[in-house]
Amino acid sequence: MILFTNIVGFTATVVGTCLMMPQLMKAIRTKKMHDVSGGMIAAYIANCFLWDLYGILIGSIPLMLCNSIALCIAVIQAFLKRKYG
Repeated sequence: MILFTNIVGFTATVVGTCLMMPQLMKAIRTKKMHDVSGGMIAAYIANCFLWDLYGILIGSIPLMLCNSIALCIAVIQAFLKRKYG
């Protein structure tokens, strides 16, 4: 059962990390962020931070990994929003 739980956790890590990648790649390619909500980016940063903190508190590596990577992606998006938005 632990193996199945880890497979589900790491699969969710991959899917969760990929959620914002299309938007990030589009922003890098087009150098346009005016149509991306700054509020959405801020909420995503807060969400990733809180889930990452929760993962740390319960000792869940998949949760920490997913949300640490997602937090980095969101911070890059915030930077691109400031630069190109």
